[in-house]
Amino acid sequence: MESPAHAATGLLLDWGEGNDHARHDLAPVVYDELRRIAASYLSRERPGHTLQPTELVHEAYLRLIDQRRVDWRNRAQFVGLAAIMMRRVLVNHARDRAAAKRGGGSQRVPLTVALEPIQEPQVDVLAVHEALDRLEALDSRKSRIVELKFFGGLTTDEISQVMLLSPATVEREWTFARAWLQDVMAADDGATS
Repeated sequence: MESPAHAATGLLLDWGEGNDHARHDLAPVVYDELRRIAASYLSRERPGHTLQPTELVHEAYLRLIDQRRVDWRNRAQFVGLAAIMMRRVLVNHARDRAAAKRGGGSQRVPLTVALEPIQEPQVDVLAVHEALDRLEALDSRKSRIVELKFFGGLTTDEISQVMLLSPATVEREWTFARAWLQDVMAADDGATS
């Protein structure tokens, strides 16, 4: 029996070659993994968040299948892009909420807490997003690695496959980017306190 990872890769390659049936067959193969990522994202959000994991998966999936110019290579690439889409959905949701409430009572959480296994219930998605945007302006590769690891939950090996880098390079870039983001967010938090 074929593993879900191999099944997803085969369907993605078929989809990339124009097979629309493969696109439809992909959803049940990747759904559980996307739902796990969505649940992980939402576990970092404030209590009572109005989005549910299923809604987040569906919104991200709709954005994914609307992609026209993606050269699908494997499941890890797809999951990484799904994580980016989920991040965008959450950032847009947070912006809309902030605009509606103008401040809304969200709490800033240090990136050290946000990047470790979940211990704090809330992460300021907009603060992490803004810090990542700043990192991307300096080094897009490091920003992408953080995005895939933090938001996508991809392993070092999966990131190395997606980005065509060695695992050692991914780990080096991750270590630097995490430290840089911690410094930036600590400085930003100090400026707002």
